[in-house]
Amino acid sequence: MGRPRRYRWRSVLQPPEYLTVPQAPLGALVWRLPAGAVSVSSAPVGGGWSRPRWILNVQVERGYARTDVEANIAEVAGAADLTGPGVGLLTAARVGRYGTGEERGLRVDVTAGVSHPTWAAAPDEHLAATAPGTVNIVARLPVALDPAAAVNAVATITEAKTQAFIERGVPGTGTATDAVTVAWTAGAGPPVRFCGPRAPWGAALARATRDAVVAAMDRPEAVGR
Repeated sequence: MGRPRRYRWRSVLQPPEYLTVPQAPLGALVWRLPAGAVSVSSAPVGGGWSRPRWILNVQVERGYARTDVEANIAEVAGAADLTGPGVGLLTAARVGRYGTGEERGLRVDVTAGVSHPTWAAAPDEHLAATAPGTVNIVARLPVALDPAAAVNAVATITEAKTQAFIERGVPGTGTATDAVTVAWTAGAGPPVRFCGPRAPWGAALARATRDAVVAAMDRPEAVGR
């Protein structure tokens, strides 16, 4: 018997909007979320558990030195007419070169700057080597997640990102400033209880993440440029 056929379902979730405003001259990606959206995120702005109305991934220069990142994200959000609470990400990677993975109706969008990879268990002397790079991952699911499954989803995404790094020969498990955001809509059916890499939704999420990270690293053209 041959290898089992891998079926995919195209996501009905819309791609992020690419925009440039004076407050984000290098570009930004914005995801506008429906009412009732829930998120768990490691983003520097709006991270943790939240009910965001939007997600922003803003490209900054490699010498970015602002410490008031909340104010920076608020400036870009205001210029983009985004209201209410949100999640804000920053990256030195070209946001117009994001990669996407889709399966079972979920969608993962990734911007990947991998010029400064690092190993998670590197010695302490590597702590100062935090030059801008950043792999930012935004995953949206068409099903609700219970709290344990949401945390599991973040771990599954991180494992899949590392798999993509290994497959592409990148010497590290990530960069020092990577961030993950997982969003879904509350009330979208019974919450999923498991999201590990061998659970049905976790497996789809892992494959879509791996595909999106690889696409972001390989993509030569920029969206919106």
